[in-house]
Amino acid sequence: MSSLRDYLAQKRRAWLSKQDGIATADVITPTARVTAEGRSGVRRIRIRDHQVLSDSAPDYAGYDLGPSSPELQLGVLGSCVTHIFLIQAAATEVVLDSIEVEVSATIDPKAGTPGFEDVPPSPQNISYTVHIGSPASDAELDALFASVERACPILSLLTNPQTITGTVVRAPEHSEESAR
Repeated sequence: MSSLRDYLAQKRRAWLSKQDGIATADVITPTARVTAEGRSGVRRIRIRDHQVLSDSAPDYAGYDLGPSSPELQLGVLGSCVTHIFLIQAAATEVVLDSIEVEVSATIDPKAGTPGFEDVPPSPQNISYTVHIGSPASDAELDALFASVERACPILSLLTNPQTITGTVVRAPEHSEESAR
């Protein structure tokens, strides 16, 4: 079985190749489509050729068939931090034998209810801990960590103000004109 060190060598080759085309690369437009499934209410997330199920716990009329949206968000942050650690380690040739990122947050279920109108419904106090096995020096790991915090797109998304727009489009079979 190959090791993380072997993977980092492969990652470095891919990273170097990608650097050659960055100056002429087109803007990327990732998309996700989410549908609520029939009686279960399970949210099926489709991204490219992949599917992920998101659900609620039974106390929110769910069946616990997958992680909740806030849990997925924490997982997305952890996945991105892990990936950027791998990229930055490969780019700077910092040896890693293992990496695990643990992400946590608090959510107050009283958010928005009477007397708690000012409590945000979003996860709060988000933190992550990176567990690294590496022969690298503390200075190398500190530099690696700093480069990850600068480069991680999801960390940036969550820590920097964003503009998000939304619209509602009525399905044709439910338009006011079709009801007549």
